Amino acid sequence: MENHPLNEKAVSALTDRALAAFDAARSFAELKAARLKHLGDKSELALLNKAIGTIPGALRKEVGQRVGAARAKVHLALAAREKEITSAELGQRLAREKVDVTLPVGLAPVGEPHPITALIDELGDVFIAMGWEIAEGPELEAEWMNFDALNLGPNHPARATSDTLFVDPVENHLVLRTHTSPVQIRTMLSHPLPIYVVCPGTTYRADEFDATHVPAFHQLEGLVVDKGITMGHLKGSLDHLAKVMFGGVRTRIRPSYFPFTEPSAEIDLECFVCRGASVGDPNAPCRTCNSEGWIEWGGCGVVNPRVLAACGIDTDSYSGFAFGMGVERTLMFRNGAADMRDMVEGDIRFSRALIGGAR
Repeated sequence: MENHPLNEKAVSALTDRALAAFDAARSFAELKAARLKHLGDKSELALLNKAIGTIPGALRKEVGQRVGAARAKVHLALAAREKEITSAELGQRLAREKVDVTLPVGLAPVGEPHPITALIDELGDVFIAMGWEIAEGPELEAEWMNFDALNLGPNHPARATSDTLFVDPVENHLVLRTHTSPVQIRTMLSHPLPIYVVCPGTTYRADEFDATHVPAFHQLEGLVVDKGITMGHLKGSLDHLAKVMFGGVRTRIRPSYFPFTEPSAEIDLECFVCRGASVGDPNAPCRTCNSEGWIEWGGCGVVNPRVLAACGIDTDSYSGFAFGMGVERTLMFRNGAADMRDMVEGDIRFSRALIGGAR
């Protein structure tokens, strides 16, 4: 057995080479290569197991114990080295990822609501502070709610497909609401009197997509139904809203016509650029108001008795007022946005530029 590959000296030499290879490994990749070489199925220690069968019976037990002890020693050394390399690599990674928490860092921008959403919330807060309620309704609306109940007869031009988006089949008489006024109708049909509500929401019209028009836009409408309501209450409410939104700007109402209000009016804002100074002054023209001194904001008026009657309200005891304006237009007035398309194209630079003024 002195020159046999399973003698004590030969097995000890294989064990020492394996331990030295493990000790020399400096990474898991190197340790894996050493493990395959010295403990793999084709390694010399693995082949020794197969050679035990060639040993005479009297010596087989002794040789088997010797080889088993050598393999166990190599496995223990491998486990110990794996633990050492794991600890060393963890220390190196922690050193690389060390963060000095005392250094100033650039913070990632936090999320913000879209300027339109933020402005709708702020407009709603103005009326909630006055004791009003927020009312909402479906965007897919019955034609009767959108037109007939609002005194827009069957031949009114607004009911044409060139203005209104009907949903197929047309026989179902469903439209994408063209204003949030149907919410007012739903409120009068279901809400106990008196009524003080504001109705924000998305509306749809068959408009071109350009700097001043988009097919889907937002409106804010208000409705009051109570005893003794007059145009004076309407003007005072709109003056308060304008003051909150634009500061000390003045408002005016001028006669107009809407089927659902009588009398009807347009609400104008004093030009927030020239403050009226450009009127009659050819040397200081104002492009914002075309030197007229006023900018149209929205429509308003006393609720037409026909609308109240259609909702089952006693017109001898109750009267009301209603108003509506575009949220996009309000944002344009307030923040100087020149193109409505910027509000829907999703460019975060636009939102960041306006979010401070819209909140």
